[in-house]
Amino acid sequence: MAKISIGKAPGNSAVLPFYATGAIMFFVLCALMVFSPETFTRHYFTPHLLTMVHIAALGWGTMIIFGAAHQLLPVICEQDLYSEKMAAFVWYTLTLGMILLTANFWNLTVGWVMISGGSLIVISASLYLFNVLKTSRICKKYSIQKLFLTSSAIWLLFTVVVGLLLAVNLKFSFFKQSHLEILKLHAHAGFAGWFLQLITGVSTKLVPMFLLGKSKKEYLLKWAFIFQNLGLILFLTDGYFIGVSVRVLIYAALVLIGVIFWLLYLYDTFKNRLRKRIELLMKHAFLSFLALVLSILLLPAIYFSTGYRWTILYGTLLFMGWITSIILGKTFKTLPFIIWNNHYKNLSGKVKVPLPKDLYSEKLTVWQFRIFIAAFLVFALGIIIQEVIVIRIGAILWMIVAILYNINVFKLMFHKRKKIS
Repeated sequence: MAKISIGKAPGNSAVLPFYATGAIMFFVLCALMVFSPETFTRHYFTPHLLTMVHIAALGWGTMIIFGAAHQLLPVICEQDLYSEKMAAFVWYTLTLGMILLTANFWNLTVGWVMISGGSLIVISASLYLFNVLKTSRICKKYSIQKLFLTSSAIWLLFTVVVGLLLAVNLKFSFFKQSHLEILKLHAHAGFAGWFLQLITGVSTKLVPMFLLGKSKKEYLLKWAFIFQNLGLILFLTDGYFIGVSVRVLIYAALVLIGVIFWLLYLYDTFKNRLRKRIELLMKHAFLSFLALVLSILLLPAIYFSTGYRWTILYGTLLFMGWITSIILGKTFKTLPFIIWNNHYKNLSGKVKVPLPKDLYSEKLTVWQFRIFIAAFLVFALGIIIQEVIVIRIGAILWMIVAILYNINVFKLMFHKRKKIS
């Protein structure tokens, strides 16, 4: 973490509200899972599942990522964030848009309020993309990480625009294609475009930093970028003009090749690391990569089987296994430094100050990790055997994970500077 340029860090308003809101929405998501476990035994296009999916995607995943990205863009680009005020404003539009959208999804109340929520989210994605492009443009130095972050921001805007059109289509039907077919394209543009490429870019900056390792095989990331985008573009084009068919497995294989190139780069970093001891929070990242690969390998079962259990398990692997696991780990590798930076950067080197890891409870992260594994396994088992009681037990474990996460996040948020003599 010492490589982060403290002077270029954005203000609290561009970062902390996203972490706080994301933590709360993670708890809300898990609470809804506890009270609606039967949702995970039904078709994926139901009001309650639509609500939970969008809370997971917008209120949890995207919210935390926006906060982290505003902090990391200056690090990757080695320049100040173009506009901190714009970044802070995005929190208002994203939060309000997410609330309006998900509240109307719960009972599938189609109309202008739902469309307004979708419009606010499109505004959020547009402003975020503008900030990314302007910050990247200032940076003269090329980096593959900058390319991944820019590409992911473009895919985010594409995803939410399609989402807005789907919301409009529910009120004024105009799509010639099936609404459910367009929904599949919308979802995978988010998964493989926004989340995958953002996580790929950020992880190849953070993992070497945390492991004190380095890989010289930059070409692996270039091929990762090509294959991830090639597979996604072919899937979206074919799916829209011809329809989702067995060819989806070819496109998934192309994306998987891109994922493998990315993981090979991280493995090379791992082999060349100076820090031999693997911290608990880094184990979260390794589990998230495993969940991502398993989700892609599950696609043939989804396509050739009847029923919806494998589709629901696929979404669980992506949201609760891949995205949630990496956020749970990376939050306490980034947020403590942000808080420490606010309180102690001017004192560092002059007097003895607490370390970033002293600002939260490491014991809680140990229990968070253990219960996370139990929650995921029990919840996935319940989905596979289609047993509501097992799903509810898994959801209760998820809620415990969310409580532990929130305690630690707000312990950091409300940290008071210690008196230093």
